[in-house]
Amino acid sequence: MSGTLTQGARTTATGARTTTAGRMKAMARAELILLGRHKAGLVTILVMPLILTFASLSVAKGMDLEQYGLSLGTMLIPTALTYVMIGSIYTTLVGTYVTRREELVLKRLRTGEQGDMEILAGTSIAALVAGLVQSVLLLVAGVVLLDAEMPSHVLFVAVGIALGIALAVLLAVATTAFTKSVEGAQLTIAPVMFLSMFGSGLFFPLEALPDTAATICELLPFSPVVELMRGGWSGGLTWTGAMGDVAVVAAWTVLSVYTAKKRFHWEPRR
Repeated sequence: MSGTLTQGARTTATGARTTTAGRMKAMARAELILLGRHKAGLVTILVMPLILTFASLSVAKGMDLEQYGLSLGTMLIPTALTYVMIGSIYTTLVGTYVTRREELVLKRLRTGEQGDMEILAGTSIAALVAGLVQSVLLLVAGVVLLDAEMPSHVLFVAVGIALGIALAVLLAVATTAFTKSVEGAQLTIAPVMFLSMFGSGLFFPLEALPDTAATICELLPFSPVVELMRGGWSGGLTWTGAMGDVAVVAAWTVLSVYTAKKRFHWEPRR
């Protein structure tokens, strides 16, 4: 993936000066308008995390969470936030990047002032805004409805949320590199979605799995994100454990960036 992130102001051919902030604002406005017009995509963003959270709620109610040091709130709130990262940000962005590529929007943007990183970041803003708003609403609803206490380690929870959102965006860029068409996005996002749903502790704690299976699942992309949020909320996470979780996220981040640089396509794939 060629190109560099543009910094500061640039001068256009007509002499007008633009800034990175101004260009990002314009791209964000355009993406938000397009998202608002895409009713099916908007419904998916808003409804999918809610449906999956309710499904997890029915499973969690039948479990003895206390043996894992969890309550219904500390189990489900991180689960709901992770569903937003996967369903509202990751899956939405894969479709958005592929659509913009197939419509030659990315190619045209590269002929202008924006650098490659600026284009990818600007394209992601609409999904990020929708995801952040939904996260706040689910967080408040979870605390109120599930009678959850405040997190024991707020820092771990905040780091988990920040890393999860960043990872969702980077994984979306990497996944787009392997997606040939908008229709094909349904297939390429499936591994991350299903492995995360059933192997990252969203339906049940990883402690409920056999040791070997739990060790393997801990290495999945969103497993450390869930552990950081859940462990920070319940107080069951140590600094050593937190550093291990951050290291796993860092490894997936590096892999995603490397994949994007080597394989990302800016024009339609034939």
